[in-house]
Amino acid sequence: MESRRPPSRLSPDARAALAPYGARAQWPAGFTIYQRGTPADGLFVVLAGRVVLRSRVKAGRGFVPGLAVAGETFGAEGLTARARYATDARAEEASETLHVSGAALRSFLREQPMFGQAVLGQVMAERTEMLDKLRELATLSVEERLLASMVRLAERAPAPPPLADRAPASGDARAAGAPLVLGPGEYRLLCELVGATRESVSLVFTRLAAAGLVERDGANYLVRDIPALDRRLGAVWQEADAGVPVAREPGAGAGRAALL
Repeated sequence: MESRRPPSRLSPDARAALAPYGARAQWPAGFTIYQRGTPADGLFVVLAGRVVLRSRVKAGRGFVPGLAVAGETFGAEGLTARARYATDARAEEASETLHVSGAALRSFLREQPMFGQAVLGQVMAERTEMLDKLRELATLSVEERLLASMVRLAERAPAPPPLADRAPASGDARAAGAPLVLGPGEYRLLCELVGATRESVSLVFTRLAAAGLVERDGANYLVRDIPALDRRLGAVWQEADAGVPVAREPGAGAGRAALL
């Protein structure tokens, strides 16, 4: 049984087909693309870079429900009537996006139905991942949520610059065979992905370091074996997916049962 769904991304062909229907924009690192509560329209597709969706909890803290990298979408709230954005969207690094208005997207779906299905499928895949994350928040411990968040962060971490004699890696940092490097900024982002305080995450990191899954390198943490985290997380998912036992209620008649 597969424990976790790999991330879905729009193909280069689908992005190229969608490009004439949208407006490209480049955002410097740290730029806020939109804020929660402002009017929304259409959706964004990330062409390059990384965009963080953040909900402000209180001063100095936030919760990150999702990240979007090249081939992923964000801001799909804009596809509903009288829509408003549900989070802040911030370019975590220099990024390029394609904004497709609701009217332009409807034209795209009529004129390019094959690629239109791919775009709708991508939006639904991201919704499914968000539902998985909601399940994690409700059922998993901080350590288990941290494992899931580190895997997601590795999947969306910037790949290191390519060597002169090697083509750029397609995909995430793991495709380039690089460890996940958590500097102060990435560590803060990880805490926001987990939805826990830095103190709680630090305690879990101590246990993971003792197990050899995390290394300390000055002010940074290194995670060299992402597949090991994935396997450990997979065991948790399989245990959580196990059937719930059924037993009879005391005094219940034949045929009546209750979930334990």
